[in-house]
Amino acid sequence: MKRVLITGGAGFLGSHLCDRFIKEGHYVIAMDNLITGDLRNIEHLFKHPNFEFYHHDVSKFIHVPGELDYILHFASPASPIDYLKIPIQTLKVGSLGIHNCLGLARVKKARVIIASTSEVYGDPLVHPQTEEYWGHVNPVGPRGVYDEAKRFQEAMTMAYHTYHGVETRIVRIFNTYGPRMRLNDGRVLPAFIGQALRGEDLTIFGDGTQTRSFCYVDDLVEGIYRLLLSDYAYPVNIGNPSEITMNEFAEEIIKLTGTNQKIVYRPLPKDDPKQRQPDITKAKEILGWEPKVNRAEGLKITYEYFKNLPRERLFDEVAHRDFDKFDKK
Repeated sequence: MKRVLITGGAGFLGSHLCDRFIKEGHYVIAMDNLITGDLRNIEHLFKHPNFEFYHHDVSKFIHVPGELDYILHFASPASPIDYLKIPIQTLKVGSLGIHNCLGLARVKKARVIIASTSEVYGDPLVHPQTEEYWGHVNPVGPRGVYDEAKRFQEAMTMAYHTYHGVETRIVRIFNTYGPRMRLNDGRVLPAFIGQALRGEDLTIFGDGTQTRSFCYVDDLVEGIYRLLLSDYAYPVNIGNPSEITMNEFAEEIIKLTGTNQKIVYRPLPKDDPKQRQPDITKAKEILGWEPKVNRAEGLKITYEYFKNLPRERLFDEVAHRDFDKFDKK
């Protein structure tokens, strides 16, 4: 039985990874400071004999007794609403947090996989985005705290790999969706569904011609799992290359939810990327991976999840989060 540490384990992706590694027969330690994570995502695992939860901030020293085989560093605010409200914590989890995880991996002789992101490409000048593209990022813009935290995280990971010989893997995650996302967290898919369920007009920022490529969470988790077990140490894009404009996507959500909301337009935020589409050639060749769940099927599952949430959760969860209780230094 492998022992696995998953940071950010109470988050959207982290909780699905906990499920997957439990299913594979491993012992899972989830770690989260709950600044954006939610214990409801993992409460079904609390009584499982091969699961435990550490309420801890990975930006501080990490101690995990016993052996560790794998460390998955998935702790990080990932939505614009979060990282604009807590920019210092976002930078710390991508710097101090990854340093602590890599140091722990070195001591435990564990393999590490880190969650990077398509945001390392910034507002791309290359389309679709390949792993060899270095990006077009504004380090001092509002999104810089997230983009540069992830870029630094990649650099630190490669330094530990080349200098200390730590086994490392880097997954660049493109837009992912599925059950357990937070409504109203600033990401387009839950924002659209939340607005539809509340009877509000759907808000598009910009003129709606910008594109995204959405990958269902089960496909993403499979790609992450395969990459972790592979022998490839450099970044790999994991995402669904099926590209869609925001105008087209809003129409899909209106059709899916059976609502008759209008689409309203607001100014595009500074440095918001105009295009997102992963080149997944490496994932296909190295991992034998490509997405299986088409967008219509994945959206139906996700919509059913949101539709069955208690009514009070349809309204702004983020606004009621007490960020002041966390260390802002």
